Amino acid sequence: MSLVINSCKEEKKDNDLQDHKGHSKEKTETTKKKVLSPHTSTMAMVGDAHIHIDYSSPGVRNRIIFGGLLAYDMVWQAGAHNATWIETNKDLTIDGKTLPRGKYGFFTIPSKEEWTLIFNSNWDQHGKDEYSEEEDVLRFKVKPKLTENIQEHLEYKIEKISKNQGAISLSWEKVTVSFTFKVNQ
Repeated sequence: MSLVINSCKEEKKDNDLQDHKGHSKEKTETTKKKVLSPHTSTMAMVGDAHIHIDYSSPGVRNRIIFGGLLAYDMVWQAGAHNATWIETNKDLTIDGKTLPRGKYGFFTIPSKEEWTLIFNSNWDQHGKDEYSEEEDVLRFKVKPKLTENIQEHLEYKIEKISKNQGAISLSWEKVTVSFTFKVNQ
């Protein structure tokens, strides 16, 4: 009897693709694929305002981004995959205009000398597939800052400047664009 048990154990070791009834089972190996544009977010409190930015962060991966992968003077969803969105629970003043509290798609139009930054009422869309200028709530222009160092993955930052003032920046490749805002009371 001992011999039969050992024999069954040996058979099981030799044939790990069969279950106890002799049916074949598929052996699957799951390899974790590296996410090229990981989903991330950043948030901060400035005064009474809670600011939340949600985006996918693509990498440079030895590519020319602005004026290459992303053509100049074309709308970009300011991230990868779904449109980047920014949410605030308080009205903000940006570039002398009021951005009402709410959730917005954040888009840009990069160019060499000047970028257009856009808050759009359609925040829930894939890329810029459904983007419509008619749904823009706020548009303004900023000058890009060039750096020598490469920012490998797109990164957003929210910084508190004073009690009711802050700044939002995005950096990718060798470019940073930023703007300031004031929390309306």
